[in-house]
Amino acid sequence: RAAPSPKMMENTVFMSFTFYSTILILKMYVVAIITGQVRLRKKAFANPEDALRNGGLQYHREDPDVERCRRQVRSAHRNDMENIFPFLFLGAIYSLLNPSPTVARIHFFIFCVGRIIHTIAYLLRLKAPTRSVAYSVAQLPCFSMALQILLATTPYW
Repeated sequence: RAAPSPKMMENTVFMSFTFYSTILILKMYVVAIITGQVRLRKKAFANPEDALRNGGLQYHREDPDVERCRRQVRSAHRNDMENIFPFLFLGAIYSLLNPSPTVARIHFFIFCVGRIIHTIAYLLRLKAPTRSVAYSVAQLPCFSMALQILLATTPYW
């Protein structure tokens, strides 16, 4: 097992970024698990082997609630990938720029909370414009970090 780089572990901004990134990755796992849980609750399995293991072939069927959940979860998960993956890149590079730890934490916190609210709004079908506001608010720290990265790296262009 490789020892962690002590220098990175001393970087409080990077450690804060690591904390919020891990929360977001765990949130993505939870979103991925939701459809399976709905399938179990509704006893509607996509594969015959799953149906056999959970009561019989009569449960190898489609269920409108499962299908709706599957569509929503797939959309929420795809939206997460389109937004969280860039955040992981931007946040990691931003952490290396020696930003103010307080400002960096605010960036990471706003993005994390915005993504969590976005997912909740998606899955619970909250009234508009909850989801779009959460999406927009979460984009602000990403644009801020991207701009700061560009400003810091422009001399090396």
